[in-house]
Amino acid sequence: MATGAKQENWRDLIAERLRDRNRNETSRYADIIAYNNRLFDAAAKLRQENLELKIDKKIRDSSGGTAGADLATITNAQIQALEKKILAQQEELTDLHKRKGDHSQMVITLNQKLSELQRTLTEKEKALAEQRAINITITDELEELKTLHVTIKDESLASQLRANAAEDKLRTVQDEYNKVLASLMECKSRLADSMNKENDKFFKEKKARIESELERAIRDIPGPSSLGGIGSEIDRLDFGSDGPPEGIEFKFDAHDGEVNAVRWSPVERVVATGGADRKVKLWDVGKGACEPRGILVGSNQGINSVEFDSTGSSILAASNDFACRVWSVADQRLRHTLTGHSGKVLAAKFLGATLVVTGSHDRTLKIWDLKNRSCTETKFAGSSCNDLVTTDSFSIISGHFDKKIRFWDTRTADCTANDIPMQGKITSLDLSKDGKFLLCSVRDDTINLLDLRQNKIVRTFRHDLYKVGCDWARAAFNTSCQRIAAGAADGSVYIWNVNGPLETVLKDPKSDRDWFFHSGSGASVTAVSWHPFSSVLASVDRAKKCTIWSNA
Repeated sequence: MATGAKQENWRDLIAERLRDRNRNETSRYADIIAYNNRLFDAAAKLRQENLELKIDKKIRDSSGGTAGADLATITNAQIQALEKKILAQQEELTDLHKRKGDHSQMVITLNQKLSELQRTLTEKEKALAEQRAINITITDELEELKTLHVTIKDESLASQLRANAAEDKLRTVQDEYNKVLASLMECKSRLADSMNKENDKFFKEKKARIESELERAIRDIPGPSSLGGIGSEIDRLDFGSDGPPEGIEFKFDAHDGEVNAVRWSPVERVVATGGADRKVKLWDVGKGACEPRGILVGSNQGINSVEFDSTGSSILAASNDFACRVWSVADQRLRHTLTGHSGKVLAAKFLGATLVVTGSHDRTLKIWDLKNRSCTETKFAGSSCNDLVTTDSFSIISGHFDKKIRFWDTRTADCTANDIPMQGKITSLDLSKDGKFLLCSVRDDTINLLDLRQNKIVRTFRHDLYKVGCDWARAAFNTSCQRIAAGAADGSVYIWNVNGPLETVLKDPKSDRDWFFHSGSGASVTAVSWHPFSSVLASVDRAKKCTIWSNA
């Protein structure tokens, strides 16, 4: 109510001021207007007298001689004086009319100005009302903000208290985690010791069995004639000629599930396989038959790749449990467990004598120091690494899910700028012995040969029936780098000469009659490996089998 009264008083005050201003402006011309009115009245009176004189003149003219006698008494001077007086009155009347018009125009102009001022006043009053409304809104918002500020301040204090409580809880949980981790490491250590004891027991029993068999064999030798038998045994150990493999030497069940990796030992005729049953198995195939050499356990999920070191004394395996492991071949003990990836490890290779490099589904590559059992460097590739090779102590080449081959220098943090794009996902890489050529298996059912000196593809191998069976299918050079081998989805192995032509396709004869119906049915070849000193080839597939191919 007080605000409304103040507003009305303010409006009355402005209206009163405008009326005062109007009175002040018009009071200046009040005398002129009055004088104009008097002149107008005098002119009207003179006009009436002139009319009466004209009427009297007509009457006199009509009356005859009496009028002539009266007129004779009026002198010409009086007539001229009256005419001048009439002329002066007419001029004055004209001037008054002109001034009256000016005054009327001035009044119109003032009325227009007054209308404009009233319109301006109305607009300002409207704007003032809007500003008052905005002011009221802002005042309300300010009050709300003050209330909200108080609320936020209280919530901030409560959040700080909760954060302090959470920090205390986090410290407690971290302490518990450290205790659990220490307990877990202790359990793993006991488990490793237990597995090593079991392996020692297994080897002792195997050694005793072999010694007893040797003693029995020696007792059974009748004499010098046994030399012929020894010679025939040596013949069976022959690794074959220089030609490509022509057929199956023998085939055996390697694992309880899919077999994902195979690798020959660099110093003896021993094959290592890794499968989905979480085991790495060693097989002695030097006597024309397959004999188990040992089982390396410790992985919690399936094995994706296996690799011997250059001396054949250690074996490295990558696993789906986000880790890789190193075993010694002689006593088959678990020596190192390298954990740190956040995704399954798809490839692992030795880098020199004491370093290991791993590639993972978590889009990173990690370099590990086996002496310190720690990760020394992490390289961020931006895409899942399916396979990798090492060229020397400083260089790493990796193949990725995003269809690119990346080159890394261990002395720098980032990859080099000369990435090579492919037409499909890269499933495997293999490096020639001289380090000049790189073999790349691609998911578009091709195998590409790259010249690393030029960083370009120099040859592409393909066949109408050749299909890559999985994203981790491995292709490989032979020892002389004159041939390449790759497993196909139909269970066969394709061998090309590096100069281009397809030399042979290896198939199991027993499955030829139903090959058409079973191609791609789960028996696709996942990996191949050439013997380091011969043309013997080992392949593994998703049907639990390991096959040794030779031309003997």
